[in-house]
Amino acid sequence: MDNTSEYRRGLKHGIPICTGYIAVSFAFGIAASNKGLTTLQAVIMSITNVTSAGQYASLDSIRDGVSLVEMAILQLIINLRYMLMSTALTQKLSPKTGILHRMAIAYGVTDEIFALSVLGKGELKPAYSYGLITISVSGWILGTFLGAFAGQILPPLLIACLGLAIYGMFIAIIIPPARDNKAVMCVVICAMVFSSIMTFAPVLKSSVSSGMRIIIVTVIISIAAAIIAPVKADESVDAAEDKEKEARA
Repeated sequence: MDNTSEYRRGLKHGIPICTGYIAVSFAFGIAASNKGLTTLQAVIMSITNVTSAGQYASLDSIRDGVSLVEMAILQLIINLRYMLMSTALTQKLSPKTGILHRMAIAYGVTDEIFALSVLGKGELKPAYSYGLITISVSGWILGTFLGAFAGQILPPLLIACLGLAIYGMFIAIIIPPARDNKAVMCVVICAMVFSSIMTFAPVLKSSVSSGMRIIIVTVIISIAAAIIAPVKADESVDAAEDKEKEARA
């Protein structure tokens, strides 16, 4: 296939991702508006980050005025998986693919885009990735704009109700794997308990910032889970296949 055909194929395959991202990023836009960000600021964050967990986790840190170093560490820990995904995708690219193409593809790597890209047959063409990224990121940005704009003009009571959507989004993400895997369920419960202690314990609440709490909880729970219940190679492949089916559904 030529580049135009590959690009169109990527656009077609990215339509389900785009529609899902609009709903998720709308919830983020509402949350960003509640934290005091303008519509433009929320949209710029979505353009430059393209990560729901990382963007949402940064909202309290922005509100609290944490240092840039703490913000960088927070984003590094939360989004570290994207570096691993990007590295894996390089194995499917032609050795002749230039560094600029590789950097552009890495910019748009998300869980869903990675699943479609890594399990596709044959060599991964940059044009196909650009098609996936174009439509998927466009949906992410559009949803953010709509949510943030709605947060600026709708009544506070309605905005408070819509703000619950972000929590529904994360519940929808963690419940299915937690229901099917006891190790995941234990990780979720332990993370919730540990996070609650870090948030509400009198001494910790006043001495540890919101961003640092996320960093501490993420690192400790992740290390403990990796030691106690490591994921086997065949389980990782099955998980990637499941994500591809969900993205195509």
